[in-house]
Amino acid sequence: MHEQNYAVNSAQVEEREVSKVLRNTYGLLAMALGFSGLVAYLAMQANAAYPNIFVVLVGFYGLFFLTAKLRNSAWGLLSTFALTGFMGYTLGPILNMYLGLANGGELIASALSMTALVFFGLSAFVLTTRKDMSFLSGFITAGFFVLIGAMLASFFFQISGLQLAISAGFVLFSSACILFQTSAIIHGGERNYIMATISLFVSIYNLFISLLQLLGIFSSND
Repeated sequence: MHEQNYAVNSAQVEEREVSKVLRNTYGLLAMALGFSGLVAYLAMQANAAYPNIFVVLVGFYGLFFLTAKLRNSAWGLLSTFALTGFMGYTLGPILNMYLGLANGGELIASALSMTALVFFGLSAFVLTTRKDMSFLSGFITAGFFVLIGAMLASFFFQISGLQLAISAGFVLFSSACILFQTSAIIHGGERNYIMATISLFVSIYNLFISLLQLLGIFSSND
């Protein structure tokens, strides 16, 4: 009886911990998305130019690893907003470019709606079924290196359809990351809500950009 009560109490503690991480993660994610959107809007209004690709890479990975290092302190929150704000800044020039198209507003609205649908749909699936998605770790690791290789190839070679393949690959990759990260939270693999937040944010960002690129490519072919 004592062991049974202990097991019940442990399960209750675990469930409360999961609920706390989920609540903190989605709360911080909502604020990060709002802040990033505000920075993107300001960058659009200022007609800011897209930064050099090396500045983007150094800024993103530098702030990402800084946030990971500070994840257990209050400074981690500040670093989270610095990272998401920087990504919002890089988004502003991209949105301005699409707004310059005849149907740019429709493309952005469609990509945003599809991103929200995919994120909420995948999250709801994992939270409802509580399915363990840890088996996706191998796919995510392999996908990361394949996409990096494809992106490097796109810089040096003009291969027909490569950009389409990269965008489609990022949609699948980002979707897998959302499933994996959400599952990690509810199954105890992730207990730091700051890391969970930036992982989900990056997936949402990449998903939106990739869907926007796909819609733009298909629109130009009409």
